[in-house]
Amino acid sequence: KHHLIPGGLQYVVAVLPALPIVGLFIAMGRYLVEEPDEYVRMLRVREMLWAMGFTLSCATIWGFLDNFGLVGHVDGYWIVVLWYFGQGIGSIANKLTLGASTC
Repeated sequence: KHHLIPGGLQYVVAVLPALPIVGLFIAMGRYLVEEPDEYVRMLRVREMLWAMGFTLSCATIWGFLDNFGLVGHVDGYWIVVLWYFGQGIGSIANKLTLGASTC
């Protein structure tokens, strides 16, 4: 491969697109800490737990299927998309089980 960017600068350029996503997660964490309404905070935490469980389960299953050559490799940045989809599942679960969601 021909590299247009020399040496260690490649790492910096490769990480740059991830920084806004990292910023989103930091903002979500700060929101949880600063949310004064305990009920709303609990709803958000439940959504995030659903997102985490969904994402980790999917990534683990896909990883083993990938190791056996049964599915194609997926780039790691799709994990964030999966996580936000899982958060939507959590919001639906909150609506169905508690009658409320943050959406």
